[in-house]
Amino acid sequence: MAKAPTLPPPSAPPPAPDPVNLRDALEERYLAYALSTIMGRALPDARDGLKPVHRRILYGMQILKLDPGTAFKKCAKIVGDVMGSFHPHGDQAIYDALVRLAQDFSSRYPLVDGQGNFGNIDGDSAAAYRYTEARMTDIAGLLLEGIEEDAIDFRDNYSGDQREPIVLPAALPNLLANGSQGIAVGMATSIPPHNLAELCDAALYLITHPKAVSEQLMAFVPGPDFPTGGVIIDTPEQIAETYKTGRGSFRVRSRWAKEDTGRGAWVAVVTEIPYGVQKGRLIEKLAELINDKKLPLVADVRDESAEDVRVVIQPRTRETDAAVMMESLFRLSELESRFPMNMNVLVDGVVPRVVPLADALRQWLDHRREVLLRRSRHRLAEIERRLEVLAGMLIVFLHLDEVIRIIREEDEPKDALKARFKLSDIQANYVLDTRLRSLRRLEEMQLRSEYDKLGREKGEIEGLLTDEPKQWKIVGLQIREVRKKYGPETKIGRRRTRFEGAPEAADADLTEAMIEREPVTVVVSQKGWIRALKGHMADVSSLTFKGDDTLLASFFAETTSKIIVVASDGKAYTLDASKLPGGRGFGEPVRLIVDIGDGEEILAVLPFAPGAKMLIAGADARGFVVAQDDMISSTRKGRAVLSVDDGVKARVLAPAAGDHVAVIGENRKLLIFPLAEVPEMPRGKGVRLQKYKDGGISDAKVFVLKDGLTWRDSAGRAFSVDKAGLREWMGKRAEAGRLPMKGFPKNNRFG
Repeated sequence: MAKAPTLPPPSAPPPAPDPVNLRDALEERYLAYALSTIMGRALPDARDGLKPVHRRILYGMQILKLDPGTAFKKCAKIVGDVMGSFHPHGDQAIYDALVRLAQDFSSRYPLVDGQGNFGNIDGDSAAAYRYTEARMTDIAGLLLEGIEEDAIDFRDNYSGDQREPIVLPAALPNLLANGSQGIAVGMATSIPPHNLAELCDAALYLITHPKAVSEQLMAFVPGPDFPTGGVIIDTPEQIAETYKTGRGSFRVRSRWAKEDTGRGAWVAVVTEIPYGVQKGRLIEKLAELINDKKLPLVADVRDESAEDVRVVIQPRTRETDAAVMMESLFRLSELESRFPMNMNVLVDGVVPRVVPLADALRQWLDHRREVLLRRSRHRLAEIERRLEVLAGMLIVFLHLDEVIRIIREEDEPKDALKARFKLSDIQANYVLDTRLRSLRRLEEMQLRSEYDKLGREKGEIEGLLTDEPKQWKIVGLQIREVRKKYGPETKIGRRRTRFEGAPEAADADLTEAMIEREPVTVVVSQKGWIRALKGHMADVSSLTFKGDDTLLASFFAETTSKIIVVASDGKAYTLDASKLPGGRGFGEPVRLIVDIGDGEEILAVLPFAPGAKMLIAGADARGFVVAQDDMISSTRKGRAVLSVDDGVKARVLAPAAGDHVAVIGENRKLLIFPLAEVPEMPRGKGVRLQKYKDGGISDAKVFVLKDGLTWRDSAGRAFSVDKAGLREWMGKRAEAGRLPMKGFPKNNRFG
């Protein structure tokens, strides 16, 4: 009979889950993710200016012995070693960072010397890492200088089987020299590159003037120095404010020159483009603008670049102004761009903070002093170990026969040597490991010379470790060596970005240059429909309107003109005559072009005249004089000019060309007073023009008193009263006035 199978004992019940508050759990995990992104990926260390991926790439290349002058190795080998030992992220992320370090149009001072296709300024990407090779540059060697001399701290890598540097010794201010860009969680960094020689000069000044501020350092660092050159047109005051706060932006333009092609013809040649702009995309954008007829001054653009940038822009006509044409290109294309500055860095490698220029340099200088001290202590320890060995060897030379006897006869020669000559373990081991051929008289002399030399060096180092001014002097000497190697007289050290003021054309209105000038007649109906008829039409009586709509206003203008629309709520809106609908049909409602409030009506429509002034008033007879320049708006929402109370509408808008104001109210009272009594304001409520017991203002007119007051009746006939005849209506502002002269229109309007 078969034996019944034995069943396994029942497993223990699983432990009850611990309840966790969802909000607390999410906050804890998201904070851990944010800190990991900020500390381990996005923000550079203020001391060496590197993100972890760049630091690991350089350290990995040092392990592979890819020093300057050595043979290149495949980037696939570099990426694989860095990813396998230090950087637990994707291989493409590591390779992209490696490529950027090798591109001379991305890095002001490349840290990687690349061989093969590493991309170009057109925007083409690099070849795959199995095709490209790399090694370090001399500047990368400066960043790593002293790393094997206990200059910095190390930590375990992600797998715990190797050690990686927390920060590099950084013999140059790489943070500012090469700049940095990154986006973290809730913060970002954007630091432009600078000229290394200028940074060294500023650092030397900061050593001798520890309390110097960023504005003082601008005497040495006037602004960024981009690898692609260009022209910075910000004012020194704007740049100073950016460096003072650590936040701001730099306005960078392409460098161009006018080149004659013979017989009066010319072209504009762009030789430098703003940093970070892809030339291929720039050319495509320019071609699109030309095809869309947004660049009427430009006939063609072509790329004649070889190793250097050369973009040729051909004008439409020979008479075209080169500065105006280029200004239109700067406004509409990436030939001008803004490079943001947000100097958000890890201070002391730990705390993210936005720092000014002076603090950024101070962080590097303090780091260099700490590196000097650590390397000095490391060298001092080496010297002390060597002196200990040399002291033991000198004892051996004094008792050489006895030492040989002990080694030959004693079973434990090490212990015997230590007991006989009072040697340490290190000294005894060194004696036992020394070859007999080294025990000649000449070697003894060399050892005594070395002992004396090391003794002097030990004294110097001990003095250095206790003398802070001497420490800064050594740091200064190191900085001067870097400046000498990469000074302005060298090819790589020469400043590439220049500084210029914005040209006069930058402040001019380019509307006329961008649009073909043609005469038009603007027609507006009572219900707010607007259109632009070609040419100047003196007689618009034959025009038709939609339904029972009628004419409100018509005037002559040009396609380059701006049109001001004033609504009953006191807001002014701006229209471009070139964008108005044509004369076919009834036009379009103004409300579709600008955002006029519901229930508001159009008070007036007029062409913009620079420098002209208007008298504006509400129904409550409160008003002021406003310049048309202050009525121009750049948005659909318009600009508030006249502030009116609830229930009050803007009622009067009249040209302020004269020296007296005539005001008539709904109560048919006329008042004349000097225009000087009315204030000029860009916006506001104004002052009372006329006093009423009931009703409000009906109309107002500004005129020249010596020429008399004129008006038109309903039939269009003109009437005039001279200065003498107006005496009884003259008064002060805000008076009530009196009934008008005989023949004044019943509608209380000046026509």
